[in-house]
Amino acid sequence: MAEPLISVGLPPSSRIVDYARTAERLGYHRVWVFDSPALYGDLWVALARIAEGTERIGFGAGVAVPSLRHPMVTASAIASVEELAPGRLVTAFGTGFTARRTLGQKGMRWADLATYVRQVRTLLDGGVTEIDGQPCQMLHPPGWAPERPIRTPLWVAPGGPKGFATARELGVDGIALMMPPGEDVSGWPASALLINGTVVRPGEDHTSPRLVDAAGPWFATMFHGIWELFPDALDGVPGGATWRAGLLAARPENERHLAVHEGHGMVLTDRDRAAIAEAGEGILTGGWTGEPAAIRNHLREAGETGIGEVIFTASGPDIPDELEAFAAAVGADASSAR
Repeated sequence: MAEPLISVGLPPSSRIVDYARTAERLGYHRVWVFDSPALYGDLWVALARIAEGTERIGFGAGVAVPSLRHPMVTASAIASVEELAPGRLVTAFGTGFTARRTLGQKGMRWADLATYVRQVRTLLDGGVTEIDGQPCQMLHPPGWAPERPIRTPLWVAPGGPKGFATARELGVDGIALMMPPGEDVSGWPASALLINGTVVRPGEDHTSPRLVDAAGPWFATMFHGIWELFPDALDGVPGGATWRAGLLAARPENERHLAVHEGHGMVLTDRDRAAIAEAGEGILTGGWTGEPAAIRNHLREAGETGIGEVIFTASGPDIPDELEAFAAAVGADASSAR
């Protein structure tokens, strides 16, 4: 079975085009851009900038949250980006765990996500779909949007049995996974797995500042997720009680959702650093953090489950260096677009 293609996942920022150009130079397959408006810049502005600022690398919304935008807004945004870089865009949709939690809301219902994806697909196809009780259709004349149908692949980020059932029901063009699937996914048209971590350099250990700054932001999201789903379990996780104490002190109860995901996947808060220091060598077990041989082994294992694309969610103060090191670790053949 072929090894997965190598892509990168990043939050929108002022440097997104610089990072995308670095990824393009290194042979990464695609740049996926996150969608959490309370934490990062705007998804579609970032994708348009990448479209204009690069020549050939693919890029994707990874993942767009339906409840944040009217279906027509998303369809029009897809059309605008397709106009800038035809055929290079993929749009994946998810229920918005982090994006909605930062707004004090739970993730979307899968049934609502399915309705939204169908509406967007119909709009891009040039059809009429009912939205909020009224017929809607893309009315853009020639020169204001590409001719319909617009064939941008639409993916879903399934989570659990309901998510996979929804993706199958929709007949999506691909799935974006937030964790290893635990089953063979080679039967899907396309699949991508988000991974995190850093390449461990010679002489580094769990106390090395570079390693902590690079692997720490995504390692800390473990505390974020446990708090949201099983807060009482934090006391059983190394560093968890320390992280919880820092969170409780940060905001009053009615504003606590504003603090949980601070720095999510980007930078470390003081409570993150304290918890990571207490976790000790645990940071070395997070994601794909390891020496090049270990990362190559992870890549092989992902390929064996049918994963067609691995999305390296690089973090830390030196993203280009992370992209260089990861591309070197997986090898030139694996990092080249095929």
